[in-house]
Parts: sequence; structure tokens; C-alpha cells
Amino acid sequence: MKIYKTNSGNVIEHEGAYHLFPSTNWDQFINRDNLYELLSSEIAANKKTVSLEWLNEQTILAPIDQQEIWAAGVTYLRSRHARVEESKDAGGGTFYDKVYDAPRPEIFFKATAQRTVGQNGLVRIRKDSTWDVPEPELTLFITSAGNIVGYTIGNDMSSRSIEGENPLYLPQAKMYEGCAALGPCIYVPDQPISPDASIEISIERNNVVMYSDRIAISQMKRTHTDLVSYLYKECSFPNGCFLMTGTGIVPPNSFTLQSGDSIIITIEHIGTLKNTVA
Repeated sequence: MKIYKTNSGNVIEHEGAYHLFPSTNWDQFINRDNLYELLSSEIAANKKTVSLEWLNEQTILAPIDQQEIWAAGVTYLRSRHARVEESKDAGGGTFYDKVYDAPRPEIFFKATAQRTVGQNGLVRIRKDSTWDVPEPELTLFITSAGNIVGYTIGNDMSSRSIEGENPLYLPQAKMYEGCAALGPCIYVPDQPISPDASIEISIERNNVVMYSDRIAISQMKRTHTDLVSYLYKECSFPNGCFLMTGTGIVPPNSFTLQSGDSIIITIEHIGTLKNTVA
């Protein structure tokens, strides 16, 4: 099933029906262990259904309220190569090479809800950056107890020029207004998402595809539970947490985003997240 956060309430899509919960607190709604079983019981008792047409007329909001977004880096081989390439002139390439094989993953704070946009929202590139890319990532929703109960699509907007200048500039390369997008929903399955599911991206400029690629989730080196275990070692999340799990899709070095570009990310089972560069 899928949960949408809209301007009119929370909507659960299940077996072709759309169930509206107009006054439900978002944080309390999603931050529950055994979420699939609980939602199944609630929609069975809920008589308030809406149509797909009604849902399409609503504003689909980013599926986040009081949660933080964290992110993992260098979890795919392609990401490792890209980070080594962009940082080698500054002498930082070996750090990314080492973290790919290290027991401890790279995990960093990414964004709050204030800096996050949803479906059809405007993401941003920094004015002081010359080389910018989107990073399409499977994103976990984890309860405050540390259990993965859902998945969404994340766009980790990144300045490769700033990060490549010095790895210590990572916060500036990753964290700024409009630096993240989440959506269009939270996918809540009864089993973990299939590792065969693919992540796809297409970047369009003036209705022309400038770049596209895809990769299977199975190409990720680290497991989802391993990443969560490190994130939760010394941090608590009263309302749950989102964790972007890294990217295996990196455009060539000759490509950089421009204002007006459309970024379209699709992950099997979850759906498609569309954003425009401001």
C-alpha cells in the first residue's frame, strides 16, 4: 500500500481504493511499528474513500513533518568512482576509496522538512556552485524504534564542485534551501522491498532528454539494516527518520544541472517523483 500526504489529509492507496483520513496527525500516522498491519486494519474500518481523480486534484506534499532526513554516501561502486574522480585534485579521493570498503559507512545529516520539497516542487542549485547533479536514492522510513516500515523516493541535490574542492565542505555541498525532495508517497509493503527493483532517472531540458540511466537496488554494497544500525547507535528520533541510501547513478563529468531542468525519478513499486530546478 501507499500513503500520500495531501493538503486535504492523509490518503492510503490499497488494492485500487483510496482511503481518506482527513484529520490524522502525520507523525503519529506513520511512526508506528507493524505499520502495514495497522494500516490494513484501519482502512478496513474506514468508509471515507475518494477517487483517483480527486487525489490528482490535491496538492501532494512531501511525506515529512517533524522527521529529519539523513543520507548515506558511497554505497554503490559508481558513487565511489565519482567521488574519487571529483576529489582527487584536492587530495581527498583516497578518503572515499577507503570508506567504500570500511566497516563504518558514511552517514551525514541532509535536511529538515523546511528544506525539503515534494512532488512537482522546486529543488535548487547553489549560486556559488558550478557543477551540480541530482542523486536519485531509495529512501527508508524508519520508526523511532529503529524499524524500517516504508520506502520513498529521495533526490539528494549535490554540488560536486564544492564537495570536490575539499571533502570537509560536504555540508555546504549537500545542505541548503531546496536541497532535497521526497515523494510522491511512502510505500508500505508487507515484506522488504525487492532488491531487484530498479531506480531510474531522466533529466529533461526544454523537453529534450539530456541524461537518463537506471540501476537495481541490489547493486548497493551495504544492507539497509546495517545503515540503520549505525544511524541509530547514538541518535534518537522521536518522530521517526528518513534515510537516503546512496546513489548508483551519477551523470558524466561534462553534465551539470541548469535552472528549468526537469528531474524525473522512478523506483519500482513506489512511483515517480518529479521536480524542477529553480
